Amino acid sequence: MGLFAKLGRSSDLVQGMASRLGIDYGEMVTGDPQGQGQKYMRAVLRCSTCRNQDGCSDLQRETTKLAEAPSYCRNAQLLAHLRGS
Repeated sequence: MGLFAKLGRSSDLVQGMASRLGIDYGEMVTGDPQGQGQKYMRAVLRCSTCRNQDGCSDLQRETTKLAEAPSYCRNAQLLAHLRGS
């Protein structure tokens, strides 16, 4: 998989996971493009190094809501923080 395809998939997975946790990344980035945009890009980069993207994709296909990110998620701590904000 090429770099741009990998980053595109990772972006979709980050947004999908956030959405299932009730987090609207689009709204956050719109409100603070510089700060939240950088945090979002770091989350996408962390996701791109995950070895379980297929499992994450399967999970997102199977469910529309989650109580928390799965333990294998490299962004679980960030998502928990954003959810508590």
